[in-house]
Formats: sequence, structure tokens, C-alpha cells
Amino acid sequence: MTAKLIRDLGASAGVALPEVQVVGDDPVLPSVFPLGTMAAASAGALTAAVAAYAAQTRGRAEEGTGGREASRAAHRDPQVTIDVRHAAVAFQSERHFRAEGKGMDVWAALSGDYRTSDGWVRLHCNFDHHRDAALRALGLPPGSDGDDVGRACAGRTAVEIEEAVIGEGGCAAAMRTRAEWLAHPQARALAGLPLVGVSPLPDGNGRVSRGGNGGDGNGGDGDARIPAGHVPGGLPEGPAAGPERPLGGIRVLDLTRVIAGPVAARALAGYGADVLRVGAAHLPEVPGLVVETAFGKRSCHIDLRSEADTLRELVRRADVVVQAYRPGALRARGFGPDDLAALRPGIVCVDISAYGTRGPWASRRGFDSLVQMACGIAHENGDGRRPSPLPAQALDHGTGYLAAFGAVAALLRRAAEGGSWHVEVSLARTAAWLDDLGRIDPAGVGRPRVDDLLATMDSPFGTLTYVTPPGAVDGARPRWTTPPPRQGEHPAAWAPR
Repeated sequence: MTAKLIRDLGASAGVALPEVQVVGDDPVLPSVFPLGTMAAASAGALTAAVAAYAAQTRGRAEEGTGGREASRAAHRDPQVTIDVRHAAVAFQSERHFRAEGKGMDVWAALSGDYRTSDGWVRLHCNFDHHRDAALRALGLPPGSDGDDVGRACAGRTAVEIEEAVIGEGGCAAAMRTRAEWLAHPQARALAGLPLVGVSPLPDGNGRVSRGGNGGDGNGGDGDARIPAGHVPGGLPEGPAAGPERPLGGIRVLDLTRVIAGPVAARALAGYGADVLRVGAAHLPEVPGLVVETAFGKRSCHIDLRSEADTLRELVRRADVVVQAYRPGALRARGFGPDDLAALRPGIVCVDISAYGTRGPWASRRGFDSLVQMACGIAHENGDGRRPSPLPAQALDHGTGYLAAFGAVAALLRRAAEGGSWHVEVSLARTAAWLDDLGRIDPAGVGRPRVDDLLATMDSPFGTLTYVTPPGAVDGARPRWTTPPPRQGEHPAAWAPR
């Protein structure tokens, strides 16, 4: 089943993937949902796409030195493997992360599930402004505690609280059943969307770019030039690309926070991409999660309110931009996908959202735990009387790996077809995919073995223990060569090649 899911992902994205050997099977984690299958399919699709990209890069290099016949003679199918247990444990990476032997608590005091007059609602209060929005919606003063919130929720319906909190700019979700979600207008809006949308972007003149090379597919002028360090076909020059670092030379801007986007960029870094994480000193973060998802990255600060031109210069020399701001937020500042394609013809834009970019909830803020509540997962995963979350932030991690897969699929298509590309994924569409995978019997399933999947690395934060990334291509596994940096410790510039 998992191998077929990977093939289907490749076909949907318009790329041919090598066959993947899947080791192991569900059940791995204690849930009625087949989380091991989901994890292996999403991480395995990325692994297969990276193998295809490496083969494509190698084939072009061989054509340049020995001719097309030499390239064909040297070609062989890569051996791609994914281990179900390893992938599932990677979906729990923040739970196994340790800094100097200490784990992290990612939940703020008021984040949690609250009983309402007709069910349950979840409030997400990890950021102070979201906490304050929830308190305003409930008519509570600053400094109120969990007991105060519980009493305020008890007298109102779950949907009433959800709408009030959203109206104040906060984050909340009522617990729905599967049937209630499937009847919801947002679920219907998502039903016709692909799990991983990969589509061409217009050039600066409004034309969809086709043919030519990945850097300047349609002969635009001004900034529409092949950036230095790139060659026709969209394949990067420079050191780095090789059997163990197949994405070497690919530059990735990481404009994301909490958890799906950072996981996507971290996964690309594991295969050798040059990932520059862009944050801002004034934006709130969840400190532990920032560290856990920053392996292999560099980190800079850019304040878009005053330093937008700095980001534009980075975009002009990037290959991939991954962003997970609320839909429309970056477009309003001149950094929508079409803007990025005009700045850097040949760009791959990866957009990650909570509920998708269509439907009445398209602009709604959301997080994994909220989407689990809204989509019926938290209801079905338990006894139906109270919410029971998945034993992993599976929607975050699954969407992160699917986003990384989409980025590599778009790089493959850029090299083959030219042009700029747009990749779209969402937590809610990933939830629908998980729902479609069926159910399993979790009876007797405990925690999987993890000790053989952990590694340690020295860092500015002390000795870190972390889950190694899953997957292998011809025996070579992804790995991070640098520890998480301190936030903003690097200049807002690409590392020299």
C-alpha cells in the first residue's frame, strides 16, 4: 500500500519516481489511524523524489562529459528505501528531542481542550497575542488562569467560542465528528484539491513559462536573468551536489514557524540544500521548537516592515521559498508567488496553510491540534466523549514532508520544462488524506523502539539528542551537518559557494 501511495504522489505531481522498498508496516503508533503508513508514504515520496533529482543531475553532467549514450549506459535505477518505524518516530521528533538531557514542553498554560455546553473546544494560546485574543473573546481579563477559562467555556457552545476567538484574531477549533466535518463548506472546498498541488507560475508578463531553462524560461528582461551560480535547465553549479548531498547547491529560503514549514526546510537541509531561515526579532516563537527544527540551517533576521529589499535580494538568488504565513499575508507585502516569480524566474514557491487557500476558512489561522479537532480526528481517535489527539503532530509532519516532496518535484519539472513553479499543501488536506487511508486496530500497540534512531550533536544549546531523518538512496541517508544556530546569528545573505 505504501509503495503505491508513493507512486500516486509522483503521478499527481507530474514526476516519475523510482520504486521504493518499504520496510515494516503498521501498526507502529497507538492510534486507529495508520500513522506509520502516512509517515512512510510522505517521507518515502521525498526520498524517491530526491533520488530522481540526483539521477537527473547526474545524467545531465554525464551528457556534458561523455555524450547522451554514455549517460544512458551509466544510468541505473537507484535503490530507495523507507522504514515505517523510522518514519513514524520522525513524526514524533519533538517528543524525543533533548537539550542537555532535558525535554521541552511546547504548550503554554492556557492551550488546551475545554468542555463547553455541547461538547469541546480547543484553544491555542502558545503565542501571547493568541492568548489575549482568546481571553477577550471569553470576556476575561488579562491574567486569567485555566480555571477561569474553563468556567467561561462551560456556559457557551463550542462553535460559538470558536467563532468568537477567531473573530478576535485568535486560534480555536470546536471538536467535530467526521460526518460534521465532511458536511462543512470548508471540507467540500478541499475535496477537489490535490494533496500536493504542483502548478506552473506566470512570468513577469503574465505568461505561464514553458520551455527554455529554469533560470529564464521565457526571455524576460530586467531582473529576469539567470542568477549567478545557476546553469541552463535550473540545475545549480558549485560544490555540494553528490551521492550523500544530492540537493547540494539548492538554496532554500525558510519563511516559516511551527512545525510543518520548519520540518519541510529541515528535510531539504538533510539532503544538502543550503537553507536560510528568515525570522524577525519582533515575531513570537516557541523556543524549543525553533531549535529542534533548525538542524542544518542558518538563521537571519529581517523585519519586512523596513527591510523588504533585503528579502528581495535573497529571493533573486534562491531556488525555493517555503512560506507558512496566513494565506495572503506575504502577498500583501509584495511577496506572493507571482511576485517571487517576477523577481526570480525559475523560483519554486511552496505555500503551507492550515485549511487551504479556497473556501470560507481559507484565511483562518490554524495549527495541527486545531485541525485535528475540526476535522473529526480528535473525536474518532478517542471514545467520542472527549478529544483524544494523535500520538504525534502527524498533520504537521506529514504536511512538512509533503511540502518538501513538492519542492523537489517542482525542481525536477523546472529542470525538464523550465519556468517557475507553485506548490500548495495544507494541514486540512493532509487530514483528508489520512482519513482516506482507512483504520487499523491499535490494541496492544505501545511506544515504538527509538534508541537506534537517535543521535547526538554538540550545539550552542549544549548536547542535543535528536531523531535522525528517515530514508535512504543507494545506502546513503540524509543527515544534518551543522547544529541548530541561535536565532538571527547569521547575516541575511547566502553562504558563499
